[in-house]
Amino acid sequence: MATSTIDAALLQKMFLAGAKNLESKKEWINDLNVFPVPDGDTGTNMTMTIMSAAKEVQAIANPSMDTLAKAISTGSLRGARGNSGVILSQLFRGFTKEMAGVSELTVETIALAAQRATETAYKAVMKPKEGTILTVAKGVSDKAAEVAGETDDIAEAIEKIIEHAEYVLSKTPEMLPVLKEAGVVDSGGQGLVVVLRGMHDALTGKVTDFSIEDSRPAAQAVKSGTGAAADVDIKFGYCTEFIIMLDKEFNEKTEADFKAFLSSIGDSIVCVALDDIVKVHVHTNHPGQAFEKALTYGQLTKMKVDNMREEHNQKVASQAELQAAAAADAMKEINKKEEPRKDFGFITIAAGAGIAEIFAGLGVDQVIEGGQTMNPSTEDIINAAEKINADTIYVLPNNSNIILASQQAASIVEDKKLVVIPTKTIPQGITAMINFEMSRSAKENEDAMKEAVKYVKSGQLTYAVRDTSIDGREIHKDDYLGLGDSGLLAVGKTVEAAVLEMIEAMLDDDSELVSLYYGLDVSEEEAEDISAKIEEKFPDIDVELQEGGQPVYYYIVSVE
Repeated sequence: MATSTIDAALLQKMFLAGAKNLESKKEWINDLNVFPVPDGDTGTNMTMTIMSAAKEVQAIANPSMDTLAKAISTGSLRGARGNSGVILSQLFRGFTKEMAGVSELTVETIALAAQRATETAYKAVMKPKEGTILTVAKGVSDKAAEVAGETDDIAEAIEKIIEHAEYVLSKTPEMLPVLKEAGVVDSGGQGLVVVLRGMHDALTGKVTDFSIEDSRPAAQAVKSGTGAAADVDIKFGYCTEFIIMLDKEFNEKTEADFKAFLSSIGDSIVCVALDDIVKVHVHTNHPGQAFEKALTYGQLTKMKVDNMREEHNQKVASQAELQAAAAADAMKEINKKEEPRKDFGFITIAAGAGIAEIFAGLGVDQVIEGGQTMNPSTEDIINAAEKINADTIYVLPNNSNIILASQQAASIVEDKKLVVIPTKTIPQGITAMINFEMSRSAKENEDAMKEAVKYVKSGQLTYAVRDTSIDGREIHKDDYLGLGDSGLLAVGKTVEAAVLEMIEAMLDDDSELVSLYYGLDVSEEEAEDISAKIEEKFPDIDVELQEGGQPVYYYIVSVE
């Protein structure tokens, strides 16, 4: 029997079914990543974006088009992660603007809403690129307009729209050569098709389960070459956190001595000193000893002890250990005493305890845990901004896939101005902070920081998760890959060979300094050995080595 209208109750089920279908296929979509590195996250980002809206949609007992529109739009906007997630949220935003105020959807209403969705998404992207989710969305709106004049049967219309979307998706490799060379279609476009297919299945009765389970970021373990899900023996069972309110000098020697003590009773140590407070995190079997030692420096506050053995099963606990080693807790807010409103504040996104400490030392107020494998949401950035009492807050995404979410946050926050410095790498973020000067105006600093990052060369070393070809170079699974600002720089069978090739490709006649940040899976001895090899091969270049602690990437490199 033909269906000519969709009411709010049916649309609620369709949206939830689309979200569930995307969630079930997120890993498949992740695997469509062009670069064969262990950070494909399009499926995860789109899933977390739509699930943020789905939770609000599911909570509506007696839905109307207006209440659904608000839940879908608000939930997806605040939960948007990564470029694909932000674009998906903008598609929802445009679609819901058209559906709000009507009592039911028809084929004609769907066509108008699809057109508005596409227009809204294109406007949200500064330089729209064809061969992406935007192209597939445009294919959807074009076909919707066409079928609106052919049939009143919504199920028939949506089937034709999806078939055309799949056709457009199949053509994305012809529009983007990098997709063709990698042998994949656009992952964001695939995600959109999956959502539409799930909605159609609900409309036609193929699915009947519309319940949404919690799917929070905590379920996403930090990826590591050692395997995040492996069972481990928890050597130190108590996750211990506290803040020292200093009443005596806490200089570099004191800090070094305190860290040495913490190392003698535990691991996963983070100790960040800022003005008259010290934020401490340690995994230990003797929390009392950590407290007693800390009391010699001042008063304690925000004390928290979690028994990891008792609260988690072995698998979850092993993930928590790896995340802690990757500085999950290092990225938690550095709690400060209430301060008067200031002119400037800073938010940055980073993964790795060492990198977090570097940013804290440069004056960053809030370090959000995240990066290539864990893109923070728009709401994460908004929440961080709310904790900073400043007129102007600079946001350093440090990843091209987080810039749109940062800009979306800037458009939502009202009581202060968020300025996004479009940093795409950790070295760019560090350079931006170094070039900030308190004596300048907000606009002068914005211009100076944006100008400074143009001259930073960045590189990252990781490994291939599959065989492929990029820029005409054959890549085999487990090869080491050096990725630069514009693409592939090096392929090697050893870390040393790949690092040296990558750095050589980055150097020019004006290069003077190479900064090397070693990651979670690299020991200090290995990093020092690589540093020495770089100095040996490039004797005119100074090499600066620092612990980054970042997951996925063995080394992050900058050349100045």
